[in-house]
Amino acid sequence: MTRPLIISDCDEVILHMVAHFKEWLEEGQEISFHLQGNNFATAMRWRESGDVLQPDEIWRYLGMFFDTQMDRQLPIAGAVEGINRLSEEADVVILTNLVDKRRDHRAEQLKSHGVNAKVYTNQGPKGPALKAIIDEYAPAHAIFIDDLAQHHRSVAEEVPHVTRLHLCGEPTIAPHIDCAHEAGHAHARIDQWSEALPWLLGQLEREKA
Repeated sequence: MTRPLIISDCDEVILHMVAHFKEWLEEGQEISFHLQGNNFATAMRWRESGDVLQPDEIWRYLGMFFDTQMDRQLPIAGAVEGINRLSEEADVVILTNLVDKRRDHRAEQLKSHGVNAKVYTNQGPKGPALKAIIDEYAPAHAIFIDDLAQHHRSVAEEVPHVTRLHLCGEPTIAPHIDCAHEAGHAHARIDQWSEALPWLLGQLEREKA
């Protein structure tokens, strides 16, 4: 019998991202950053004029951050311990929305924090990518963990049998983002690993019964 499979996002699930991105921007990029929900379109403004950055400028700064500042990213409380505990009971892979050229850097970054897991990169909704991973592993049971509601909706549409946990470990944005559980696209919403880990282990145990 194949092992269960955990497919987890990275940013705001295992590692903080937005807080470090804001810190870097405001240190020396002449940009202020105030994120409400996950709307990057209005979060970044030129400090002098107050004008919102254009989409191509937003993507350029995000690319610069991931190319040069990933070492800033620190683990969310309990995340590394949680992922490693889950790896004792299931295969664990990371599905992260980065361009493919950053896959190895992300894997090295996670390894430096004690997470040894295969990394899959993706752009756009995660449902099709997750379906491909499920087809590859053919697990007995699969659980998806992500911080963004739209990805849970995508996964629910593509592979509805996958158990879905909405977890946003960044406290500055967690209260403001859409909730996939309330929308009916996730089976639970838990934002602290101290509570999420028992729930996840319970899901794995339930499938054994």
